[in-house]
Amino acid sequence: MTNEAVAGKAAPSRLDVRSLAKSYGAGAKAKVIIEDLTFTVETGEVVCIVGPSGVGKTTLLKCLAGLQPASSGTAAIDGRVIDGPPPEMALVFQDYNRSLMPWLTVRKNLMLPLRHLRLPAAETRERCNDALAAVGLEHAEHQYPWQLSGGMQQRVAIARALAYRPEILVMDEPFASVDAQTRFDLEDLCLKIRKDFNMTVLVVTHDIDEAVYLSDRVVVLGSKPARVLTTIDVDLPSPRDQITTRSLPEFAALRTDVLSLIKRPA
Repeated sequence: MTNEAVAGKAAPSRLDVRSLAKSYGAGAKAKVIIEDLTFTVETGEVVCIVGPSGVGKTTLLKCLAGLQPASSGTAAIDGRVIDGPPPEMALVFQDYNRSLMPWLTVRKNLMLPLRHLRLPAAETRERCNDALAAVGLEHAEHQYPWQLSGGMQQRVAIARALAYRPEILVMDEPFASVDAQTRFDLEDLCLKIRKDFNMTVLVVTHDIDEAVYLSDRVVVLGSKPARVLTTIDVDLPSPRDQITTRSLPEFAALRTDVLSLIKRPA
C-alpha cells in the first residue's frame, strides 16, 4: 500500500488533463484553438477522443506529447506535469508514409528510435523481434516500407512504437488511411496490444464507430475553441469482435449518443 493510500489520498490518474488551453499568437490577434479541457485516462484504459474536423484534436495531442507547450492549464502523467516529450509515451501518426524511412528496412525502422537508449545489441534485437511478432510482421523484417501495403506499413509504425516499450501509446487517426477491412484488423490489433502489453492507450479518431468499438470511455469534444462536451462510459462486453460487438443494440445506442453530441449546434 502506498503512502498516499495510507493517508487516504487517491493515486493520481495515469494521464490527467486540467483546464488545458492552447492558443497561437498574442493579444487581439491570438487564435484560441482549445480552451479549458479537463479529462483523465486511467491506467490500462483505452480512451478515444472524438469531435468535428478542425476542432483541435491534433493540437491537443501535441500538447499531451510535449511537442507544444500549453498556453494555460496542465497535462500530467502520474502527477508529473508534462513539459517535454514523456519517456513513457510513444506516438503513432496517421501518415505512415512520412513517419517511416523508405530507405531503411522494416527492422532498421524499428531500431531507429532505440538508438538514443543505447541498449545492448541483444536487447535491441529482442525488442524488435517481440514488436514484429506482436503485429504479425516477422516475415517482413528485411523488406522496405514501400514494398508493403498501407496496412502493413501502419503495422510497422505500431511495431516501432512497441519496440520502444512505452507505458502509454498515443495514436492520432492511426487507421484513417487504410481500407475498411484493414481498419477492422488494425482496431483488433490495438485491443490485442493493450491486453498483451498492459498499456494505456489514447486514440484520436473521426470515426465514431471506431471510438465506440475500441474504448472504455469516449471523450467528446465540441465547439470552437474546443471544449469537452462530455465523457461517455462504454460498457460493452469483452472481448470484442467486429461482428458480434457491432451488432449489439448497446453499440448502436452509444454510437447515436456520440453522433448527436457532435452534431448538436454550438
